[in-house]
Amino acid sequence: MNSQLQIIMESRNMNVLPRILMTGAECAPFAKTGGLADVIGTLTRELHALGFDIRLMLPFHRVIKDQYGENVRHIASFSVELGWRSQYAGIELYDWEGIPVYFIDNEYYFGHALYCGGNFEGEQYAFFSRAVIEALPLIGFQPDIIHVNDWHTAIIPMLISTQYDPDRQGRARSVLSIHNLLYQGRFNFGFVADLLGIQDKYFQKDCIEFHGDASFLKAGIVFADKLVTVSPTYAQEIRTPYYGEGLDGILETRAGDLTGILNGIDTAVFNPASDPWIPFPYDAASIPAKQKNKEALIAELGLAIVPGTPLIGMVTRLTKQKGIDLVLRVFDEMMEAGLGFVLIGTGEKNYEHFFRGIADRTGKRAVGLTEFNDPLAHRLYAGGDFFLMPSQFEPCGLAQMIALRYGTLPIVRATGGLKDTVVPYNEYADEGNGFSFENYNAHDMLHTVRYALDVYQNRARMDALRQRAMKQDLSFQKSALDYADLYIATVRS
Repeated sequence: MNSQLQIIMESRNMNVLPRILMTGAECAPFAKTGGLADVIGTLTRELHALGFDIRLMLPFHRVIKDQYGENVRHIASFSVELGWRSQYAGIELYDWEGIPVYFIDNEYYFGHALYCGGNFEGEQYAFFSRAVIEALPLIGFQPDIIHVNDWHTAIIPMLISTQYDPDRQGRARSVLSIHNLLYQGRFNFGFVADLLGIQDKYFQKDCIEFHGDASFLKAGIVFADKLVTVSPTYAQEIRTPYYGEGLDGILETRAGDLTGILNGIDTAVFNPASDPWIPFPYDAASIPAKQKNKEALIAELGLAIVPGTPLIGMVTRLTKQKGIDLVLRVFDEMMEAGLGFVLIGTGEKNYEHFFRGIADRTGKRAVGLTEFNDPLAHRLYAGGDFFLMPSQFEPCGLAQMIALRYGTLPIVRATGGLKDTVVPYNEYADEGNGFSFENYNAHDMLHTVRYALDVYQNRARMDALRQRAMKQDLSFQKSALDYADLYIATVRS
């Protein structure tokens, strides 16, 4: 057993690791639309490596069925009562490198997109939440903890607490991970009550009611035994009105049960020393090879800059949350500072339109690729000098960690996980691993970019910064130990 885990168990007077059921709407490598999938997948593998009996339960989405359907084993079939409907649910078992994965099958709900929007999406995940609970007696596994993620499964703790027999499903404690408070699963209460048989007495402000609607996420915040967010700073921020999305009051009442655990990245996938998608592998001891990746990237994209020009990259969703408004506000002034710029991302159409036009606008000193291109993103992480991430809010963020891993220095707004991972450069003490600014202001961002460009002119400073960035421990192993401590504390409480 891991020595640090042994210390945790002894400090908690625990002899046996709790059994964990991890559940959510998506999980890499099976189905992925964003960072949620990466976190669930990587955390599950790390906890398994620590010795936990951890199992996954996921919707059997069409994208999963198409790729893995021939390798699953049917376990059971049952009916899920959803309002006046009785819906089929199948349990299909897949062995993922020793981790049992239970897929909940229903073609009506999961035969299309992962997220269908509107009331149907609420019905999708109401069905899935009910199915998760009712599948437990059929799989021969009684978890000590059910770990639910975001609004899609957040109502499970409420259902267990209010509707189920403790001798069957109700013995498990619950942990809710809040990956992004912005997405709350809000629906008309009558609609939710009809689907899940929720009594009117729970439609109140200290329970599921939220501005006249029912909120799946709020139900989880109220009923889960422990709450966890994806960075320590975000755990503090969401208890304030600016970041709390209207839930800061109820989160403040649960402050004693709220923990922030910083995400990590898969350091095997994101490793510049062995990355198959970059032309010139390198590590902290061979940083000059990074310049070769930059030159290759300039040639690949046809950028009209010389190799000595500082290159700023962005890999992002094009939404207001990601600070895109700040970039647009001072884009011309940034380019006047004498830099190259590459963006890879998709999102809101007005942002996509702007970035598709920047090559012509700048004489191809800047390029905007409004597409999802993972191999190219790896080459941008490897070939860039700086990585811009001026988020309005950022629960954790993985892109800045990937950039650090590749020695591409982040320029970030100090919020959420960005504040927890990027230490501002202090030229007098020669400390730090990147650059940051506090206020959500375009000219504060521009000032920080200009300062980073000044530092770029000093090769010794840049190399020292890059080495510090690349030597950071950004793996999920430490995070997994923090989760282990949380689980043990949860079952002991």
